[in-house]
Amino acid sequence: MESLCFCCWQVLFFSPGENWKVMRRFTISTLRDFGMGKRAIEDQIVEECGYLIENLEFRKGKPFETITIINGAVANIIVSVLLGKLLGSPSVAIYNLCPALGFVFKNYKTVLQNRDDFLAFIQVIFKEHLKKLDKNDQRSLIDVFFVRQKEEKSGTNSYFHNENLKNLVLNLFTAGMETTSTTLHWGLLLMMKYPEIQQKVQNEIATVLGSNLPCGEHRTKIPYTSAVVHEILRFANIVSMNGPHSTTMDVTLKGYFIPKGTYIIPFLGSVLQDKSQWEKPGDFYPEHFLDPEGKFVKKEAFMPFSAARSDDTKP
Repeated sequence: MESLCFCCWQVLFFSPGENWKVMRRFTISTLRDFGMGKRAIEDQIVEECGYLIENLEFRKGKPFETITIINGAVANIIVSVLLGKLLGSPSVAIYNLCPALGFVFKNYKTVLQNRDDFLAFIQVIFKEHLKKLDKNDQRSLIDVFFVRQKEEKSGTNSYFHNENLKNLVLNLFTAGMETTSTTLHWGLLLMMKYPEIQQKVQNEIATVLGSNLPCGEHRTKIPYTSAVVHEILRFANIVSMNGPHSTTMDVTLKGYFIPKGTYIIPFLGSVLQDKSQWEKPGDFYPEHFLDPEGKFVKKEAFMPFSAARSDDTKP
């Protein structure tokens, strides 16, 4: 069990020292170059959403299990960043290969098999990208990594080796899929639970977007919808416990002495449910993120994923 967890998380979260810093810096800069947070990635998301909507409409209002198709759609978006293209949908196969999803619902042997299948899939992808690698036409994060690997091959202490790339891909799949898909599932549940809120969201989107496809530019024009999305993250408490951190110096907090280097794991749920920060912490209340005029307001206590920089010294 420990080896499974370590394999999935060691590069960006648990790696010690300089390795963590180099891989984190590379990942963030490369994702930005490929349009993360920009219009380029939005087009891929819209395309995948089209497949997802078709899948939902195909059910014709009958009950069905949503986890697989939603996770498949999210997985394909991540694949598009790593491979430079969508795999086509429905993309259930790629979801089934992901080693961490379904962890609670399946036995350990199944999880290990999924991990092994996923690693085999990654090896095939690596070989394909190496065969077609062109430093003047880098189409994905994997391509960029291999180019850097070739450039630094003469160095003795390069961090751009295949083991780091394998763990990096695993890490991006696991972290990206779990948070995004869980948020979407909570969103579906809460919209069904509160149809009046769902109707307000639908009305605002219809008024602002009309027949246009959604894009990042619309976010500032749909304050109620933005408030609902933020409240979903707050109420659902997607990542209740933050990643590991450590104190950089001796500190005393409320009479307790905490020496330098102490392992700290922040409990984000306590902040998201703090009665001193939220008017109705136990209720689903989008007005938490709206001012009296109905404008969107982001709260300092809103930290659904992280409270600070992750520890880069702990193994």
